Amino acid sequence: MSVNPMAYEAQFFGFTPQTCMLRIYIAFQDYLFEMMLVVERVILKKLVGVPDCKISPFQIRKSTERFLLFMKDHFDKLFSKMEEVLLQLVLNIPENVLLPEDKVHEQYPYSKEQFQELQDEVRQLQQQYKAEASAGQALRAELEEQKVVQAELEKILQWFDGLENICREHGTSSFKESFAFLTQNSKKLQDVLKEVEEKSKKIKKHDQLL
Repeated sequence: MSVNPMAYEAQFFGFTPQTCMLRIYIAFQDYLFEMMLVVERVILKKLVGVPDCKISPFQIRKSTERFLLFMKDHFDKLFSKMEEVLLQLVLNIPENVLLPEDKVHEQYPYSKEQFQELQDEVRQLQQQYKAEASAGQALRAELEEQKVVQAELEKILQWFDGLENICREHGTSSFKESFAFLTQNSKKLQDVLKEVEEKSKKIKKHDQLL
């Protein structure tokens, strides 16, 4: 059997030429064995009617096996020649022939160096994509954090609006009076700021765990 892989022929036929030749060889060999068994049975039947026959079935079997080895040896020699002819002239695709599915390679030929450059460019684009995906994920996380902080700031603004209304109700319209009033209520503002800081720390820890 030929050791040439003949990969292009396998692409066209859907099987390797060597596999085809092996199946043909096995089919011929099986047929030869079957024919020898038929011949042996015919000889045995003919000898049954012969009076005083000194040839035993064992001798016939030995003779059949020797003849089978003789035929197999000649068959192998003939098959080697037939295989060589079929692989070269029938199951072989010439080097100047291009299959239809490979026409694109003829239109856009690439050398090994150009193909390597394309692979390097693909790897670089993949790395850029991963980096941009990671950056996008970080931006989304930061946006969520900003939404939380914005909500807390809106609470503070609402608190200041309420405080301003309270100051007006108490007649503290001047800056000095308002400042004094704010100083008295600074404890509330500090508590709110502390709450915002704690929530921000929790969000950062949560993002680090993710």
